[in-house]
Amino acid sequence: MPDSKRQLVHPRDQILDVIERIYRFRMTTTSGGNVSLRDAEGNIWITPARVDKGSLRREDMICVRADGSVEGPHRPSSEFPFHRAIYDARPELQAIVHAHPVALVAFSVCRRIPDTRLFPQARNVCGEVGFAPYALPGSKQLGDNIASTFRAGHDCVVLENHGVVVGGANLAEAFARFETLEFSAKTIVKASMLGEIRYLDVEQTKLPLTRIPALPEFAAEPATVPEQELRRQLVDFIRRGYQQRLFISTEGSFSARVDGDQLLVTPARFDRRTVTLDDFVLVNAGRRETGKSPSRATRLHRAIYRRHPEFRAVVSACPVNATAFSATSAPLDSRTIPESYIFLKDVLRIPYGEQFGDGLEIAERLSPENPVAILENDGVLVCGTSVLDAFDRLEVLETTAEAIINSRPLGDVVPMSAAVIEELTAAFLRKSS
Repeated sequence: MPDSKRQLVHPRDQILDVIERIYRFRMTTTSGGNVSLRDAEGNIWITPARVDKGSLRREDMICVRADGSVEGPHRPSSEFPFHRAIYDARPELQAIVHAHPVALVAFSVCRRIPDTRLFPQARNVCGEVGFAPYALPGSKQLGDNIASTFRAGHDCVVLENHGVVVGGANLAEAFARFETLEFSAKTIVKASMLGEIRYLDVEQTKLPLTRIPALPEFAAEPATVPEQELRRQLVDFIRRGYQQRLFISTEGSFSARVDGDQLLVTPARFDRRTVTLDDFVLVNAGRRETGKSPSRATRLHRAIYRRHPEFRAVVSACPVNATAFSATSAPLDSRTIPESYIFLKDVLRIPYGEQFGDGLEIAERLSPENPVAILENDGVLVCGTSVLDAFDRLEVLETTAEAIINSRPLGDVVPMSAAVIEELTAAFLRKSS
């Protein structure tokens, strides 16, 4: 997710932010992984060797000058040679992330690469993944192996029995590729427990890029108090969703109806962890707030609001376990525990591609009796009567999906009986309708 704005953040702080995020989400260990950034003068800033990733400070970052001199309180990472080799092989790359996230390590020890045709965002963010043969960590041979794979045009490279290396035009783009690739690898592992995985062809992965027309602009009036409140709620729940891994930095759209045919929606190409009140785009009667680009999900969300006045919030998301169901034909049976059925009802399944149209067919299929849908190879769609209600359903959906997947080694899932469902319907659903 490249950042086209003028970069005002110091390399030390950029690297610290990324390595803290990687460590916080257990995508590397205390001693594993390294991050680097090349500045406009050709200096390479990199994490230090043998310093706890959980307690790094900005002062710990090392600068290796273009002339080879080193500045900083520690030695540069022992993997510095392959960072330099990649920069030499691909001059347009300005940032590199290397780490040992568990799902990608699983691929590396099986000598496999994740197929990013799993869902369109993965392919469009990461491209086709490369593979580099094993060599001693820190050795020139490892640098040659990795640089050769990058030179062939890959931006993401799985290292045999080691981990992964990802490059980008800036550190935001490199991290986005890294996180998206690990998410894809996790989803493939989960989906393989459900059955045969369905992959898209290359043309199908391009549908989101070709079917979303630009909306005309309008000059928004000063925000009303209800709009201000909805912006705050959306920021809070998107950030919470990111912390809980219901969203990743490159994936997930959240909207809320303001009034009538007016909605607030997440922007296109933004980092879900750092979203702000001002980032959200006001859409009024199919027109977008001046100077802002709304999510590609806007047309679909708007169609749902126009068909169902009772829905006040809609989420499009790709949490790992529910997305595993979207990549297979396995049904996500909500008749597991009372909470799952009460919140989710019977989960719909939408064929791939329909979400990139005008949204009218999907809006017709959804209803208060069926507020949740699996979007084939594109995650899930969840509707609610409020921002909280939609987020709550998304959480319940993901925990239900995870419970079903985790039950696979234990035995067959035994759903609640028709009599139990009728009892739940009478006690909770008819009463609330």
